[in-house]
Amino acid sequence: MRLIIIAVGQRVPDWAQVAYDDYAKRFPPELKVELKAVKTEPRASKTTEAVMAAERERIEAAIPRGARVVALDERGTGLTTRALADRLRGWQLEGDDVVLLIGGPDGLDPGLRQAAHERIRLSDLTLPHAMVRVLLIEQLYRAWSVNAGHPYHRE
Repeated sequence: MRLIIIAVGQRVPDWAQVAYDDYAKRFPPELKVELKAVKTEPRASKTTEAVMAAERERIEAAIPRGARVVALDERGTGLTTRALADRLRGWQLEGDDVVLLIGGPDGLDPGLRQAAHERIRLSDLTLPHAMVRVLLIEQLYRAWSVNAGHPYHRE
C-alpha cells in the first residue's frame, strides 16, 4: 500500500522540505509515502473557479486508478490521533493506495472535494500549505507508530 500526498504547489521553504523528508524516510517499506506536487495555476485575470478547475485536472491526472481519495478540507471530519490510526489501519487492510489531497491557495475544486471518498481536516486553524505537508506526514507517521506499538506517540 502507498500513501500518496498530492499537493498543489511546487515550491516550499527549505525547512518544510527538510521536515517532510525526515518523516517520509521513517516509514517502513510496507507503507510507502510518496509526494506528488502539481503546478499551481497562475491567477492572472482568471476567476477562482477557472483556477480551481485547472488545478483539479492536474490533481486528477496524478491520482492512480483505483486509489482511495481523501481530501483535506477545513469542513472535513476532525480526527484524533487514535482515530487517524484506526483509519490508517483500515486503509492498510483494504490494501488500495490512499491519496491525500492538499489544495492550492483557493482550496480544492468543490466537485473534486465532493467526489473524494472522505474529507478530513487537520486543524480548525488556517495553515500555510508548506506547514500542512509537514503536519500531514507527521500525523500519518504518528498514526503508523500507534498501530505498530512504536514509542513515538505518548498519551
